[in-house]
Amino acid sequence: AQNVTVDEIVTAYKQACQKLNCKQIPKLLKQIQEFKDLAPRIDCLDLKGEKLDYKACEALEEVFKRVQFKIVDLEQTSLDEDGASALFDMIEYYESATHLNISFNKHIGTRGWQAAAHMMRKTNCLQYLDARNTPLLDHSAPFVARALRISSSLVVLHLENASLSGRPLMLLATALKMNMNLRELYLADNKLNGLQDSAQLGNLLKFNCYIQILDLRNNHILDSGLAYICEGLKEQRKGLVTLVLWNNQLTHAGMAYLGMMLPHTQSLETLNLGHNPIGNEGIRNLKNGLIGNRSVLRLGLASTKLTCEGAVAVAEFIAESPRLLRLDLRENEIKTGGLMALSLALKVNHSLLRLDLDREPKKESVKSFIETQKALLAEIQNGCKRNFILAKEKEEKEQKLQQSASMPEITMTDPLEEDEEVDAGLETDLSKPLKCPDSANGTAVPQPLLSPEKPRDRPPPLHIAEESQHDAGVGSPAASPASAPPQGNERRISVSSPGRGHKIFVVTRVESLPERAADAAHPREDTDAAAKPAEPQSPAPARKPELPVNGAVPESAAGAIGEAAAPSEGSDHEQGDPAACESAAHDTPLPNGLKTDFVRALPEASSDGDGKIGSCAAEHELSCSKNEQELEELLLEASQDAGQEPL
Repeated sequence: AQNVTVDEIVTAYKQACQKLNCKQIPKLLKQIQEFKDLAPRIDCLDLKGEKLDYKACEALEEVFKRVQFKIVDLEQTSLDEDGASALFDMIEYYESATHLNISFNKHIGTRGWQAAAHMMRKTNCLQYLDARNTPLLDHSAPFVARALRISSSLVVLHLENASLSGRPLMLLATALKMNMNLRELYLADNKLNGLQDSAQLGNLLKFNCYIQILDLRNNHILDSGLAYICEGLKEQRKGLVTLVLWNNQLTHAGMAYLGMMLPHTQSLETLNLGHNPIGNEGIRNLKNGLIGNRSVLRLGLASTKLTCEGAVAVAEFIAESPRLLRLDLRENEIKTGGLMALSLALKVNHSLLRLDLDREPKKESVKSFIETQKALLAEIQNGCKRNFILAKEKEEKEQKLQQSASMPEITMTDPLEEDEEVDAGLETDLSKPLKCPDSANGTAVPQPLLSPEKPRDRPPPLHIAEESQHDAGVGSPAASPASAPPQGNERRISVSSPGRGHKIFVVTRVESLPERAADAAHPREDTDAAAKPAEPQSPAPARKPELPVNGAVPESAAGAIGEAAAPSEGSDHEQGDPAACESAAHDTPLPNGLKTDFVRALPEASSDGDGKIGSCAAEHELSCSKNEQELEELLLEASQDAGQEPL
């Protein structure tokens, strides 16, 4: 209502109670008195625990017709069919709430649910419905299912302990396949079984990629049911973000299904498997799937019957993971050996911010081990603190980098293949941030850390560094746009010189330059610029000598970058024809002494005359800079090796 006052609301409510011959609710009157600004939605109308019969509900209309709320809390208000129907009709008509709690009302019956379904269907503002411990039985479920199928505005639906097993769940799951708005679905404590119920959920996940949270705690999903759910998740590319399977009698057999599904899912970030008798064997079944997965950030393994052996498998995953943020291992029998493995894993992991373990040490046969456990627990917590500080620093650096628009950048685009070896350069200590010359002022800017633990993961943007003018024969390379898509005629060459005392890797990706605005773009030979390289398809077999990780570009290699450089605005070839451009690139010997046949590995200028020509960018690492002739010999030998490989 327009221009309404608190006194008007109080008076109207009191009159309605008199007329209907029902008691006023003191809790309600107190809240009305405290209403401040009545124009927008008021935060909350809290009637939790008040007994609302039909007459009390009718009197509430005098409040609902005058003010709207964000939350209307009707938990445990002893609603019957008549009262519930009346209230839901009001809430629908006056659009009274965005969040509605009707939990712990066991007697709203079929008519109550019918009115609730009508409200869900008609009200565009209702986003959150909490119906925990409010039974949704066979005869009521079809109404709710229909409401959910017809574009309901609901985003969050709580149906814990609502007697859903069987037909009600089948109707809900079938309806939700069509729903594109619901994001969170809570189905705990419904005695859902490992056969029909789980098959319905698996089917739902196959077709609905909008639900982000699925909470199935305290059901009877079992290993058989987990197989259905994993089958559904395997079909999703994007979709579920949080899956809670707490206390579902899952064993090591079920973990095998999860392990096979995990490498396929790209959106799952939180996986809670707590209070299931998974055991050490289950963790072993899960480990490779977790390592192959690229999305999981939080993992719950509390009370999963783990001992030191299981903790060692978990530690192997931690050591490999560049992204895990939180891990819960409480209520497990993890003693000195397991803690030692976890502590060592944290020395090489730079992402884990919280590792929950039991505070009290476990009993050991050797008394001195109790003190060892305490020391290891402290070490683990310190490792997490260190990672937290590193993460904050990294975030600040990334913000600074975003502000500096003129940063030369090479972006790693493709994740490495599963079977690739890690280059020795990634195994060296990467605790020092990479430096990068700012092309505006030449000052070194610290770059984000590159994580050494997981070579298969996509690293953050890596920047060419200029160690000194002597070592690096490039000034400030201007980067081609990082977002440019690779062209269709892209080919890759990987070149290596194995078995030498000092190693050089020249790993190149050959691709067409992204199209420029209106004019066709042509390379200019004196421009020093780098386009995006992909990660190497097959890196050289790496021996273990430590390599510098700052990506310094040797003088001999700088020419390879400069040769097929991105065009600058003042280029002489800007208006020239593509053929002249191509011959210029092919006839001129490379500055680093490579023969011109190496250049022929570059793609030809495209036939439609758009003037794009191949750019070839390189990532270089060398362990010790000797005289130039040796470098040239090695590069030459490397290029001849490459010539024999099929491109």
